[in-house]
Amino acid sequence: MTTMIKRTMAVKLKYLSTKFPVITVTGPRQSGKTTLVKKVFPKHDYVSLEDYDNRDFAAQDPRGFLKTYGTGVIIDEIQRVPRLFSYIQTVVDTKNKPGMFILTGSQNFLLTENVSQTLAGRVAILKLLPLSINELSDAKYTLANPEKYVFKGFYPRIYDKNISPRDWYPNYIHTYLERDIRLIKNISNLSTFQNFIRLCAGRTGQILNLSSLGNDCGITHNTAKDWLSILESSYLVFLLKPYHNNFNKRLVKMPKLYFYDTGLACSLLGIQTVKQLETHYFRGSLFESFVISEIMKNRLNLGLEPNCYYWRDKVGNEIDCIIEHPQSLVQVEIKAGKTIASDFLKGLKYWQKIAGDKNTNPYLIYSGEKAITRESVKILSWKEVKLLTHPLS
Repeated sequence: MTTMIKRTMAVKLKYLSTKFPVITVTGPRQSGKTTLVKKVFPKHDYVSLEDYDNRDFAAQDPRGFLKTYGTGVIIDEIQRVPRLFSYIQTVVDTKNKPGMFILTGSQNFLLTENVSQTLAGRVAILKLLPLSINELSDAKYTLANPEKYVFKGFYPRIYDKNISPRDWYPNYIHTYLERDIRLIKNISNLSTFQNFIRLCAGRTGQILNLSSLGNDCGITHNTAKDWLSILESSYLVFLLKPYHNNFNKRLVKMPKLYFYDTGLACSLLGIQTVKQLETHYFRGSLFESFVISEIMKNRLNLGLEPNCYYWRDKVGNEIDCIIEHPQSLVQVEIKAGKTIASDFLKGLKYWQKIAGDKNTNPYLIYSGEKAITRESVKILSWKEVKLLTHPLS
């Protein structure tokens, strides 16, 4: 018997359903959206537009479809019938009750485009990423070290069904290419697109260079840009933008590329075991991706915008992650080492020197176990990333 993994977002989801007539939960395929909304809204009817008959009904007779299911309904994969949004607007404007429609979808671009056009002011939007380490820990799925989490990744089905990452991720990618990509854009050569995804995995944690990425894949700069936006809208990758408060310094202004799920990145990089990861040259970049993704999950689960950036000047001084809170600016350095070395604090010290005390709230996240304070830097174990959601004073 498997353990039910409680999702942190459930609290915010339930609250918003008492305030807005429409709630949209978006996120990558298989991140647990359907399970979450069914759990939170057990009395709502449920209909999936992945089912051809339902999809055809909704497309051919949207008024009849909405009348059949009423106004306490979960509509799964709503992006499959985009014209449904305008009919939902009409129902909402007529009845205007909270929690009428719970919508889910796995293509952010298609969803937000339609939501912004037809449901602005009537809808609350939440983004559900795969599981966080805190959600797994609460459900008694505890792994011994960060490398095991990085390799295994965080998709619920891997834990719920005890599936090997080596079996799950290749099938996930295959399904993504064969089903989701064709919905977003007509890409004739899927093998080239798959190679593009692999090349992106090889640039995890690096400053994005679209020309280099395109050249390595044999595609144009514009095609690389186009394809990257597809990966973003599918929640496979995200771009961490640079923080622009320059303190009179010349700054790097290109974003950095990361994967939301490190298990997926490991699979694309051909990493087959935890032992292989422990000595892999990409271990540091994957650990960095893991920590930043955890920060984003913890904020998104509370209905907050991630507000995450990185900072780097032209001579190489860098902060891995900067989090903007309403009353503070938090700097986070991320190191995959299990022993704290003095040079771990170099970037944070430099920031303090140029930014001044009022802009300084430094943290170091490392793969060790102890939490200490050294030279005014709060050093946290990888297990304590959640503390950055509401930083210590």
